[in-house]
Amino acid sequence: MILPRTGDLLLSGADMIAHGIAPHDDWKQGLALALREACPALYKDFRHYCKQQSPKPGTLWQWRGVDQTGRHRRIVCLFTQDPPAHAGGHAGRAHTEHVNHALHELKKLVEREAVRSLALPRLATGVGGLAWEHVEPLVHAQLGALKVPVFVYTTYQKGVAADESATA
Repeated sequence: MILPRTGDLLLSGADMIAHGIAPHDDWKQGLALALREACPALYKDFRHYCKQQSPKPGTLWQWRGVDQTGRHRRIVCLFTQDPPAHAGGHAGRAHTEHVNHALHELKKLVEREAVRSLALPRLATGVGGLAWEHVEPLVHAQLGALKVPVFVYTTYQKGVAADESATA
């Protein structure tokens, strides 16, 4: 069940948080930067993973660790964008086919690992450059049948914890 929310995704109490990124991204803007600051080990592990595996758009990578406050986190990086053209370059744009494939992989991960709740932003609409009108139907198509709450943070409010009850 897809449940729109207003608030700060970083304050989510969901079992798993997902966000869109490019392979080999430098995490210098938007939600990626906020995650990099909140979970330095996440970014370090991401860089190592990309160097070792050279991930492709449309796939995902899962990280489990502890943030700066000591809170255990489970974060999934959805490779929704094209990688930078060269080392240190800017990430490419997102494509709906990458988003769709990555969401399909996310759905399988959530089902396989018995995730209790999932939170994500309006994927690929910031740095990725896609319109939410093109992405939202993909989110519903891929994640709408999940038996767990899927909190989509449609409006960002820094420092505000959203009500993540399934009835809100």
